[in-house]
Amino acid sequence: MSSRSRSGHPLKWLVVLAVVAVGCGGGPSSVESVELKGADEELGTSADALTGCVTAGASLQTTTNLNLRSGPGTSYGILLTMPGSSIAREVGGGCPTSGWYKLTYSGVTGWASGTYLTLVAGSSTTRDDAITRAQGAMGFSYWWGHGAWKSGAAVGSCSGNCPSCTHSGSYGADCSGFLAKAWVVPATNSNVSVDSHPYGTIHFNSDTSQWTTISRDSLLKADALVYNQDGAGHTFLYESGDGWGSMWAYECKGCAYGCVHNLRTATTTYHAIRHF
Repeated sequence: MSSRSRSGHPLKWLVVLAVVAVGCGGGPSSVESVELKGADEELGTSADALTGCVTAGASLQTTTNLNLRSGPGTSYGILLTMPGSSIAREVGGGCPTSGWYKLTYSGVTGWASGTYLTLVAGSSTTRDDAITRAQGAMGFSYWWGHGAWKSGAAVGSCSGNCPSCTHSGSYGADCSGFLAKAWVVPATNSNVSVDSHPYGTIHFNSDTSQWTTISRDSLLKADALVYNQDGAGHTFLYESGDGWGSMWAYECKGCAYGCVHNLRTATTTYHAIRHF
């Protein structure tokens, strides 16, 4: 056998073994070679670490760059890294598994260590008040360019295709008239029975001193989603659910629907905004 062939065999088997080593595995031990992207969960000792159960669906905020893993432990692979101060939604029923919480962030569901998580403050009275105002509008008609409703009053009716639609009655709202009343923007727009329409979706689509864009991952009740594109637009008030999937909403949906509380989705043309 030539010296060339003899020297080639060890190299050949070295390559084969390397390929086998790289291609095998998939179990917990194989993940150790993955470079840690976020904080080392094993080292965290924060006194503010989240340890107990939270309200199912609560918003949790990262205190530093934090790994979202495929399972509840450092032996599981990293799906993505959430930047510090990111807000994710709890989707595991509220209670942790060995200190790890099941979360959804940016459309990805995984597990994150409570060591670097804090609970975002729950719904305020102000948010509850906005939902209560929104509930009062349910069942009223869609009224293009208007916003008013009153308990016990005739709900009105809408026919045709807006903006070339016909409305009858003294009460009803379109999508932006409804949101302005629910949010009480401006502050003088506090009486829901007084017709007003201070803003359109073109206004809600841009940040102001009264509302700002937020991530759809961090939606809290009484936030809103909006789009305005090529002369068309819509907005609705978020109540609960997956900001990137199915969510419960209050909205004045259109002439044929009126003002409704429904389960819906939103395309990527929508972005989330916060007033409170």
